[in-house]
Amino acid sequence: MKIAFCFDLDGTLTEEEILPQIAKKIGIFEEIEILTKITMNGLMTFDKSFKLRVKLLSTVAVNEVESVVRTIKINHQLKDFINKNNSDSYIVTGNLDTWVHKFIKENYNCSYFSSSGISEGNQLIGLKDILHKSDAIDKLRKQYDIIIAVGDGMNDCSMFEKADIGIAYGGVHPPVQTLISLSDYVIYDSSTLVNFLNSLKNFYREN
Repeated sequence: MKIAFCFDLDGTLTEEEILPQIAKKIGIFEEIEILTKITMNGLMTFDKSFKLRVKLLSTVAVNEVESVVRTIKINHQLKDFINKNNSDSYIVTGNLDTWVHKFIKENYNCSYFSSSGISEGNQLIGLKDILHKSDAIDKLRKQYDIIIAVGDGMNDCSMFEKADIGIAYGGVHPPVQTLISLSDYVIYDSSTLVNFLNSLKNFYREN
């Protein structure tokens, strides 16, 4: 059986949320942090929250954002898993390709699905598309027999609804309750998660 592994980026593969770290650069950390938390908890739709956060952060030059993103702490065990399985691993993030493309390629060297921005020179001027994570699963369904999704927040729910196996991961902060209710498994430790993913890989490839 052909298996795909789909990972949320912020707070799953990274050990801190990316947008709040960018916000520190321009002194609006508290505002972005509040928007991020209420979105994670499902009190505001991801689309509406993301548009607001991008508007607030769009004053920062793209290359400055890329520099901030390069400093984001990541989980190295999950990075190693993806690099060993990069042909069948995918990052599914609502974040902007404009900001995270280089970060993903430098650290994970795997394919990804993301929201997309419109840039003019070194400036972000707008949003082209906001990713709905279920769309990524629909696209991968044509290539894979089994799709395993790993995430932690409300905007991962649509991904879990379409995946064959959903794993709520609480290595950085507790997964939201709605996502847990959609999950097949809940794991709070990256070593356990990697071991479990390897077990699933071996099981399905032998059957």
